[in-house]
Amino acid sequence: MTTQQKQQIALELKKFCNRKGGQNKSAKIIGISSALVSQILNQNWDKISDEMWRNVSSKIGSPENKWQVIETTDFRLFTQLMDDAQHNSQVYAVINPAGSGKTVAMKYYEMNNDNAFMVQCNEFWNRKGFLMELLRIMGRDNTGMDVTEMMYEVVNTLKRLENPVLLFDEFDKVSDQVLYFFITIYNQLEDDCGLVMCATDHLKKRILKGIRLNRKGYNEIYSRIGRKFIELNGLTQQDVIQVCFANGIEDKSQMKIVWAECEGDLRRVKRKVHALKLENAQLNNG
Repeated sequence: MTTQQKQQIALELKKFCNRKGGQNKSAKIIGISSALVSQILNQNWDKISDEMWRNVSSKIGSPENKWQVIETTDFRLFTQLMDDAQHNSQVYAVINPAGSGKTVAMKYYEMNNDNAFMVQCNEFWNRKGFLMELLRIMGRDNTGMDVTEMMYEVVNTLKRLENPVLLFDEFDKVSDQVLYFFITIYNQLEDDCGLVMCATDHLKKRILKGIRLNRKGYNEIYSRIGRKFIELNGLTQQDVIQVCFANGIEDKSQMKIVWAECEGDLRRVKRKVHALKLENAQLNNG
């Protein structure tokens, strides 16, 4: 880890602290001590390992990562939806295939907007695990709280904020008991907080099947998202060309190869770009 990289991460950490309400709150969100945050900001770096620098960088979204994110067509549309949800307390359910860039767009939005909180959902969560993660990214302490107390803390914290928005990524992974929390959060925060759930089309199939089978809560969830799932359009050829160009592939024939092989998946684009750059480097060195 070079001094220049550390300076860049420290600068991004300072911006992060300003957005998230100070050093102590930011430390809780990142999962490190407030003393370590202070050491980084005050350039007391002698005892900070490279591993810790990389950990902080990954948590705050430092541009130290070499891959350049491009605002694709769907990226811009999704950002508009999140912005509308935040500033007008709207509720949206957005679906798109894996590898379409949903997660990247949500992370970028969270990093660049005050009072935006992104939860990356996991299938192993129970209700307590879900609320613990939600409070963590909000910078709130949940020590000694039961589920009811944590829910009150979430609701009361969000009601005190200006234009908050919750962004739930991979929401199709959560269990039914966590899925029902969406109803509770909506009921408690209607007109006070925007909500955006994002997933693959598995979520749409799951909700519609639950309605057909008259499962508890599914019709209520469908109603609260306006009985509509917003489906994004997927990658365009122009999107892929822009991604290639920004990440070092400028040859038009190679761009066409990336487009032909990507199958609409940004992860495949990234992998193919990496492979082509290695090939180009070998040719240049040969």
